[in-house]
Amino acid sequence: MRQPSAQPNHPGPPFNAPAARRLRAALGMGPEHVAYGLRASYGLPYVTPDLVIAWERGTLSPSNPELTALAGVLWCSPGELIGRARTLKEHRIARALAPEDVARAVGHDLDVYLRMEDTGQWRGTDRQAAALAEVLELSLPDLVTVTGREGKLGELLRSAVATRWQAYVRPVGKIVPLERRHLEHTLQALHQEYQGQMVATLSWAGGNAADDSRDAGRDFLDRIVERFWTAVENSSAY
Repeated sequence: MRQPSAQPNHPGPPFNAPAARRLRAALGMGPEHVAYGLRASYGLPYVTPDLVIAWERGTLSPSNPELTALAGVLWCSPGELIGRARTLKEHRIARALAPEDVARAVGHDLDVYLRMEDTGQWRGTDRQAAALAEVLELSLPDLVTVTGREGKLGELLRSAVATRWQAYVRPVGKIVPLERRHLEHTLQALHQEYQGQMVATLSWAGGNAADDSRDAGRDFLDRIVERFWTAVENSSAY
């Protein structure tokens, strides 16, 4: 039976189980070798081959200290064992940085920074956000997500495609620091795509045109942030 990990109340980051299995196989190691390394070198006496297999199958996920130790045994960085990071803590762990390092880089007291990690609520200036992006090597979409602005961005984008997109260039630009012409091109393209889809659905849907159009519009709006970043990439905005 698995014993409690070093931090049982703190779930680990999203774990990339296939990567762990692939890295172990590339080293010619069996689950028993990994378990032994975690016990002998990293002070995790409860780790068994069955626990390693459970991690690799995705039925259990390692905690933060377990993942760091596993990376050491597999001769890789913790980031190679993490799925797509979404939160501030996950991005920090993926870069193998201590909280103190990030707090110092962005100019926050450690306790303030740790509170932001725990609550998922970023509190900082634009300059501090830029420093955060640099130290954690965040893409623009990831920076918007970890600083808690993705929800507001979605609201603005939904309004932009459903009404006059021109009125939303400046509000969106405050969240997403893109060149104005690129932002205008992106919002215009999204607006045209949404409006064109709505018209096409009404034209071809037959007797249930209104319902089909509403469903199509809802799906578009539900994925509006994802569509926005795709459109930004297509316009070579960053």
